[in-house]
Amino acid sequence: MKWVTRSHVHVDRVACPWLIDRFIDSDAEFLFVPKSQIGKTAEETGAIPFDAPGVELGHHNSKCSFETIIEHFGLTDPGLLRLAEIVHSADVKSDRDADSAAAGLEAIAVGYSLRYPDDFENLTQQFEVYDSLYAWCRLQAAKK
Repeated sequence: MKWVTRSHVHVDRVACPWLIDRFIDSDAEFLFVPKSQIGKTAEETGAIPFDAPGVELGHHNSKCSFETIIEHFGLTDPGLLRLAEIVHSADVKSDRDADSAAAGLEAIAVGYSLRYPDDFENLTQQFEVYDSLYAWCRLQAAKK
C-alpha cells in the first residue's frame, strides 16, 4: 500500500512509518509531500494519509498519530505501548516532560534531520534507532 504524510519528517513522521513497516504493511511505500498536497496526493494515488491535519490517522483526542495508528489497527504489544508513551511525549510539546526518554528522542530526531534532510534517507537511518528503542521498551514492559 501507499501511505502519504507531510514532508520534513520529525518524531511522529518517523515513528509512524517505522510502525507501519514493522507491524502493519511490510511492503509500504511512503510518499512525502507538502501539507497542502496531502489530500490531492491521497486521492490521486490511493495512498493512506497519516500524521496530517484532519486525517483519520492523525492527532486525535490528545493522542499523537503513532498512538492513533496503534489504536486503529488494534496493536496491543506492551513494548509498542511503552514506545507510544515516549513518542507521544517527544511529539506533543505540551507533554514533553511526561516521559524521561522523550527529550532524548526529540534530540535524536533533530540531529537526524540536520544530517539527513532527505526524508527517505532520514527514515532509512532512523529505523535502526526505533528498532533499538523498541527492544528496550519490550525489556521495560517485561519488567512490569
